[in-house]
This record gives sequence, C-alpha cells and structure tokens, in this order.
Amino acid sequence: MSAQAVRAFMSIGEVLALLQSEFPDVTVSKIRFLEGEGLIEPQRSPSGYRKFTFNDVERLRYILRAQRDQYLPLRVIKDQLDEQAARPHSVSGGAPPVRLSREELIEAAGIDEETLAEMESFGLVAPVARRYDGEALEVARSVGALARFGLQARHLRAVRAAVEREAGLIEQAVAPLLRRKAPGAIAEADETAREISGLLQELHSALLRGSVRGVLGR
Repeated sequence: MSAQAVRAFMSIGEVLALLQSEFPDVTVSKIRFLEGEGLIEPQRSPSGYRKFTFNDVERLRYILRAQRDQYLPLRVIKDQLDEQAARPHSVSGGAPPVRLSREELIEAAGIDEETLAEMESFGLVAPVARRYDGEALEVARSVGALARFGLQARHLRAVRAAVEREAGLIEQAVAPLLRRKAPGAIAEADETAREISGLLQELHSALLRGSVRGVLGR
C-alpha cells in the first residue's frame, strides 16, 4: 500500500491517483458527481477542500466496480451501501452482497416483467426472501442478451438441466469430504467444488466450441 493510502486524509487528486490504475476512466468530475448523488460524503477542511479517508477510497472502489462489472444503477448501489451501513455488524469499506428487488433486477438487467416471469416459470432464477442475488442478475442479463437472437427462457431449460446434472457430479465428489466432519472439511469441500466447477466449465466450453464448428461445417 502506498504512503498516500495510509495517511489520515487525502485530497481528491490523491484519491484519483489511487483509483486510476484499476479505473483509468475515472475523473475528478466523476468523483464529484458521485458525491453530489450522495454515494460518498468526504469531510471538508475549514477552507472547503475535500478530505478523503481510506474508507472513502474503498467505498469508491466498490461503487466503481459495481457500475463496471454488474452494471448496477447508482440508486441500487446507494441502497445497498445504506443497507450495509445500517447493520450494527457492518464493516466500513466492505462490499455488500447484491440484493435486488424485483423492480431493481428488471432495471439492472435491462429486461421486462414478462421476461422475468418466464425465467422464473422455467426455474432459471428465483428470489430468496423477495430479493434476487448477484447470480440471478447475471442470469437475467444473459437471458436478456440471448433474447436478441430469438432465444427465449423456454429454450434454455436444457441449459438449466445440464447445470443441475453437473451440480450433482460435484455433490457426489465432495460428499465424502463433508461426511468426515473433521476440522477444515467444509473448507476443503468448498475448494474441491470450486476446482471441479472450473474444470467442468472448461470441458463445457471445449465441447461447445467443437459442436459449433460442426454446425458451421468446419
């Protein structure tokens, strides 16, 4: 971590320098805009200059990542950060999990109510306690993009069925680890599941590429 990052306060220029390696498009105007929208609240010096803390920088990182990677509207990001701040056990600067209402999911994924209802009817997404998580957002966004090619949620049931079969293979592989009930068994099972999942994704991609070549006569 640089010497600037551990200082009690940083100027807006110093914050910009810390962020630009990960977010090359961020500008002073962007940071001021986010402040104006109420997403960050830097302190002010007696002369009116903004004073940023390390937690302010981490909050900015979360906001910028949520925009870049999840395409979340600023209103949704602000709601998530406000919800996290309201929790007694929340850790300042952390990244809250994605928890979207039905309306927020539709907005963030760029789909309509009919598409979401169809996705739910075919088991592609499902809310938990009336909220949708990050995986549901990714699925909804992918289904919305596929719709442009004439592929609707009902056409994707086979994909869902294949995923469930692959999850069954992973469950079969990690079951012996979970039955051990030894210290670290859950962590080992989690790591094993992630590794198998990655290998299955690579296998799926390779098989799909081969099949597509066949479709194209190559």
